[in-house]
Amino acid sequence: MPLVTTTEMFKKAYDGGYAIGAFNVNNMEIVQGITEACREEKAPVILQVSKGARAYANHTYLVKLVEAAVIECPEIPIALHLDHGPDFETCKACIDGGFTSVMIDASSKPFAENIEITKKVVEYAHDHGVVVEAELGTLAGIEDDVKVAAHAASYTRPEEVEEFVSKTGCDSLAIAIGTSHGAYKFTAAQCTRNEKGILVPPPLRFDVLEEVSRRLPGFPIVLHGSSSVPQNYVKLINENGGKMPDAVGIPEEQLRHAAELSVCKINIDSDLRLAMTGTIREFFNEHPDKFDPREYLKPARANIKELVRHKLVDVLGCAGKA
Repeated sequence: MPLVTTTEMFKKAYDGGYAIGAFNVNNMEIVQGITEACREEKAPVILQVSKGARAYANHTYLVKLVEAAVIECPEIPIALHLDHGPDFETCKACIDGGFTSVMIDASSKPFAENIEITKKVVEYAHDHGVVVEAELGTLAGIEDDVKVAAHAASYTRPEEVEEFVSKTGCDSLAIAIGTSHGAYKFTAAQCTRNEKGILVPPPLRFDVLEEVSRRLPGFPIVLHGSSSVPQNYVKLINENGGKMPDAVGIPEEQLRHAAELSVCKINIDSDLRLAMTGTIREFFNEHPDKFDPREYLKPARANIKELVRHKLVDVLGCAGKA
């Protein structure tokens, strides 16, 4: 099937109590690992591209990689999404350039300005058959060009969501309930330590999510900053020359609970990078004489595939939903 929008994906996810994985892609091996897992698990998927990824790999190369995945995996729905579009011009370029979904992130702007910018993107996107994700509330952390200090983060205000969705016409809404961008989502001071000495982050604000859902019944909600930062890959990196102390993510059981509610899209980024980096570091420690990228990218791709498979089955609940 050709690239699809997220409209039908989200309707089925909302009704079925699961979420679609939205995985950030930057190169061929990441695209292959994700889509091979989704094909084998018969899961719909959103491949998303950030402003930083477009600057790194070039818009055309990324679109063609995703189009190749569509050809190789014709039996699963695949949407191509712009993650954290910073302005109308970037969103327009992606709409005109083959994307089926875009996010306009004007969450750092005042409420009225966020509405104005989002509405402009929505009108252009809908005229071209493309859907739009918007954001209310601000997540802390770092993801490509999105950099928000912890003190500047803010939870979504449920009393604003009805007006925002009504006035903008957006198709899905990213909200802030305590997730955070990057592999270092929380400071040690924000966490507690369990009996094994492992940092445990503060729980997500499910009360905010539930109130948003009550005010927007049937409307798809999105969670950003939802990588779980698998400790086995953090350990692998640190054992092979890396220095990532106290990297901690969102507990997977909390993400699964969010998927059972109104969250239809969960963004996963750092986990894939950790899997790739850890695998490559280990490969070079074990094979210091190797130099062929195919030799170290092949096991990296395989670990990405297995990580994505785990997310589809055990966290998102979307395996078998294609």
